[in-house]
Amino acid sequence: MKTTRITLLLISLAASTLVQAESISAPKLSPGDTWTYVDTVETGPNGWRQTHDEIVVLRTTADHIYFEAKQAGTTQAANEMVAGADWSRSRNVNGTETTVNQPLSFPLSVGKSWEVKYTEAHPNVRHASESFDNRFKVVGPESVAVPAGKFDAIKVEAEGEWTAETAPMQSAAGNTIANQSGTTVVMQTHRVVPTTATGRLYKAFWYVPETGRWVKSVEEYYGSNGIRTQRFSSELESFKHAAPPQ
Repeated sequence: MKTTRITLLLISLAASTLVQAESISAPKLSPGDTWTYVDTVETGPNGWRQTHDEIVVLRTTADHIYFEAKQAGTTQAANEMVAGADWSRSRNVNGTETTVNQPLSFPLSVGKSWEVKYTEAHPNVRHASESFDNRFKVVGPESVAVPAGKFDAIKVEAEGEWTAETAPMQSAAGNTIANQSGTTVVMQTHRVVPTTATGRLYKAFWYVPETGRWVKSVEEYYGSNGIRTQRFSSELESFKHAAPPQ
């Protein structure tokens, strides 16, 4: 019995070592590869909406994936977009092309970590600046069930913080005074002092190599009071390869 327990322990340790050592390379995608997701956006405790969206690869280069995205079944023209070869998303931030989201970093291996951090000046009329700090880590294998089926995935999680500084503004208030001489409108203005708000964020992605993309994703944002303000989730409904996966 003792020998059996030792043997089982050695097998368990060996399996754990293999998982730790496993390295997953970037997918080999082809024009026509297609994924359909059910996407849900939740805002506050009550508001939510859901769409079914289709992603189709148009072409790939060594560094980028060119694809189109549209609601499934619609006759409207699709949005043509570009992502990094690891499905990362970049855009112009303060005049510089900046990575703003990187769910995957190939090759993937358990324990690998990376950071996406940036500050954007004047992102909208209300904020003077917004900062995001995302710390990603490959957690390890995990089974996940989505509408497309059950998959053995590798899970990536991210935690971090966001900070927003409000823009200086002027507010005005009016008051009407009526007397025997007529009506007078009195206006008062005062400067709104900028304030800083902070909060937390959480993200998770379940990547399946044979599909070439994640089959499930969750992104959550929390306010300074610890209450969740937004949640974006996506689950794979179907996928097809234009060519046999390599």
